[in-house]
Amino acid sequence: MIGSGFQNIFKIPELKKRVLYTFAMLAVYRVGVHVPTPGIDSIALASFFAKAKGTLLGLFDMFSGGALERLSVFALGIMPYISASIIIQLLTVVIPHLERLSKEGDQGRKKITQYTRYGTVVLSIIQGFGISIGLESMTSPGGAAVVIHPGWGFRLMTVLTLTAGTAFIMWLGEQITERGIGNGISLIIFAGIVARMPTAIGNTFRLLSTGEMGIFLILVLLAFMVGVIAFIVYVEQGQRRIPVQYAKRVVGRKMYGGQSTHLPLKINTSGVIPPIFASSIIMFPATLASFIKIPWMQQAAASMRPGSLIYELCYIGFIFFFCYFYTAVTFNPEDVADNMKKNGGYIPGIRPGKRTAEYIDKVLTRITLGGAIYVSAVCVLPSILITKLNIPFYFGGTALLIVVGVAIDTVSQIESHMLTRHYEGFLKKGVKGRGR
Repeated sequence: MIGSGFQNIFKIPELKKRVLYTFAMLAVYRVGVHVPTPGIDSIALASFFAKAKGTLLGLFDMFSGGALERLSVFALGIMPYISASIIIQLLTVVIPHLERLSKEGDQGRKKITQYTRYGTVVLSIIQGFGISIGLESMTSPGGAAVVIHPGWGFRLMTVLTLTAGTAFIMWLGEQITERGIGNGISLIIFAGIVARMPTAIGNTFRLLSTGEMGIFLILVLLAFMVGVIAFIVYVEQGQRRIPVQYAKRVVGRKMYGGQSTHLPLKINTSGVIPPIFASSIIMFPATLASFIKIPWMQQAAASMRPGSLIYELCYIGFIFFFCYFYTAVTFNPEDVADNMKKNGGYIPGIRPGKRTAEYIDKVLTRITLGGAIYVSAVCVLPSILITKLNIPFYFGGTALLIVVGVAIDTVSQIESHMLTRHYEGFLKKGVKGRGR
């Protein structure tokens, strides 16, 4: 059944072109991850990062797909772009000019996208400069310097290289979104996480062979990961369906309408955006603090280690904030209520217009609370357990949520392309929401 669905992809020329284009762009990204930044002793750097597993640097390296560990041209990853997006969206709420642009349709969105690109470059320069200074003071456990020839030449070259790499990743993501399948930025993060899985699996088998990990612990870990994946799929497909009735209308001699339908509200409306945004916010200052050798900054970075109480509380707080914030930005109950009223629709027992908007907002607020609790639990609980069990790689709930969420969204887009052209998708009934 799934095999026939994959065969159908190549029967639709446009969909085939989009899928192949997406794979080609992701392949370019993975090649760039292995292109090193000039002036770095790769062996000394690898030795340094061997101590960083399970720390914020290890988490950052996971999001960059291993680029930070090699300090490749893509070492900053896509995080500066995500940070810039967060800043612009927050400023949209408080700056009238940006608020007007957000309501001007495609032209306004293009202008906001341009501001986001400028912000990405600025943040990349700041992060690149901080990392270059930090690298000059770093040494491997054996005492070898990470930077071969420190100085302003190395700093400027590193800033230029890392900024150009991030700008190129940003362009790749936009091209995938426009010409490929799925959200380009999310797919790039997805590709980076998945690319680390073979290494993690190999390390696990190595520890099993040396006796450092027991077979029972590995089986428990696998069962736990399968359970988390099943839970993520279950909730991501969940919907709160609000019944909507359309009144009958007479146009000429014909009668239209009168049908019953529903307004689907996803339990997790914001998808994988909250953990990505929350990770970006936490990692931006903490990563700089890890590189810059100032005592109080080092203490702050140590207190923000994944699995620590301060880190998890901050992480949960940011997840809740972005669950509500992103839902408010992407879903406007007043617009939905107005469109429903214009088309003769109403919620049984609720007066059309303002009361309908208030009811939808009330329901959305409640299910967003449930969605925020679900996202927090998935992201935090596995990471705490993995930290306590001393697993030799960072592949917690955050990574699982991103991988499964992006996979579901991408498959849904492929399904929609197939079904609109009367082809059977991966499943007989496609990827549909589970009503609640």
